[in-house]
Amino acid sequence: MPSRRQFLKAVSALLPVAAGALPVREASANAIEFGRAQSFDFDWLRSKAKALAGRSYKAPTIRYPDILDRIDFDAYQQIRFRSHRALWADRRVPFTVQLFHLGRYFKVPVRLYALEDGMAREILYSTEFFEFGNTRLDKELPSDLGFAGFRVMNSAGSGKTDWLAFQGASYFRSSGELDQYGISTRGLAINTGLSTPEEFPQFSTFWLQCPRAGEERITIYALLESPSLSGAYRFDCNKGGAVTIDVRADLFLRSAVERLGVAPLTSMFWYAENNRQQALDWRPEIHDSDGLAIWNGDGERIWRPLNNPPTVWTNSFFTRNPKGFGLLQRDRAFHNYEDDGAFYHRRPSVWVEPLGDWGEGAVQLVEIPTNDEIHDNIVAYWLPKAALQTGAERSFNYRLHWVGVEPYPPDVVGRVRHTRIGIGGIPGQPRPRDTRKFVIDFIGGPLRDLEQRYDVKTVVTASHGTIDNAVALKVVGTPRWRASFDLYSEGGEPIDLRCYLRLGERTLTETWLYQYVSG
Repeated sequence: MPSRRQFLKAVSALLPVAAGALPVREASANAIEFGRAQSFDFDWLRSKAKALAGRSYKAPTIRYPDILDRIDFDAYQQIRFRSHRALWADRRVPFTVQLFHLGRYFKVPVRLYALEDGMAREILYSTEFFEFGNTRLDKELPSDLGFAGFRVMNSAGSGKTDWLAFQGASYFRSSGELDQYGISTRGLAINTGLSTPEEFPQFSTFWLQCPRAGEERITIYALLESPSLSGAYRFDCNKGGAVTIDVRADLFLRSAVERLGVAPLTSMFWYAENNRQQALDWRPEIHDSDGLAIWNGDGERIWRPLNNPPTVWTNSFFTRNPKGFGLLQRDRAFHNYEDDGAFYHRRPSVWVEPLGDWGEGAVQLVEIPTNDEIHDNIVAYWLPKAALQTGAERSFNYRLHWVGVEPYPPDVVGRVRHTRIGIGGIPGQPRPRDTRKFVIDFIGGPLRDLEQRYDVKTVVTASHGTIDNAVALKVVGTPRWRASFDLYSEGGEPIDLRCYLRLGERTLTETWLYQYVSG
């Protein structure tokens, strides 16, 4: 089932099942009831999305709100899908699909279709799909209630756990190769971080392709709807060690969009080693992701540790045809979290790999203040430079990697392992006011075989303030190299910092970027 944090996420309403005459019902061998069969392919879905964009948007209507309001967190926890009723449970296929029930936080149903041999049949709701514990809700729920989403279960013999789930607006997530949910992805982000309200597109309908025996993959199609646009999506989801999802998104604009976020990633960062002063909890660190990694179009590798800022921060990292970006969990040491319930050390990293040219634009990072771990407060996405106007059509293809370590790790440069901040100056001497010391550990790449020497340079710049005591040394008894410097600054304006190690004319590490507020 979804985590409490995901369950408590405020989600926009989903497109309702159309009212009218009851559909024709056909029963399968495992008692799933289907609607009438109809032909389906991606070209049809694309045509439908384009046609919808030419019409006025109709906001969904919430049906049966009184009953759904009673399905709070505690009641929802008692609702269990009956595994023998799963889609394709009667087939020799690698995956089955279980369905999510509606409730207080997921009030408007999505339509779900089983797809096989080019024919789609709607999966029709029945209380027989679920066990309701002691809630007695099965005696009251209407027969046409519908579903909140679905999850794809692991193959037979590997337990009853799921590895992929779609639920709420356009959110979806995977447990990845470390088998632990955390970060989420979305179909699209619209106007995130602006002063105007964010628009949350919603997957209103899904078509689930029956997987083939012997193949660890499943294909899912989806229709995206929002006031500003509609979209046709295809997800080719592969599970063979690391999880990858190839996404095709064809978008059709109803109206101009100021900020269109492509391949958005949504995560949580409360505190870590770089902002210990915000550590209100007993655990050493609490975060789903600890940094944004970028491989830009020029080949530069960038690492930007995440912040829990005092106000909403939006940063743009401009490039052309990026090779990839991702919100990563690089810190995998259990003792840095000491949490054997949330398992933050196993939370997946997600890397976005563009397939084809994306042109000019920026990887944009939005950081939102939080004082608890239940809130997703980090968003990263690709923002195209060219504004999309009314009537525009645009396609994006990309691959999502749900991994423990980012794919395509740099061999020619070392990576950031730790970022720490403390009082500036030199121990035993008077500490200067308004000065902070930054300590950055790098590892890997050319640093792996580099012995201690004193001509490795810490190259560091600041948007304002004064840099002092910049040094680079190998950490005794480890393969790590450490850059450190002092920053003197006054006032409360954000300071953009940039640092890397260099030996002669050779760049040894990826570029560390940081945004710091003094005071």
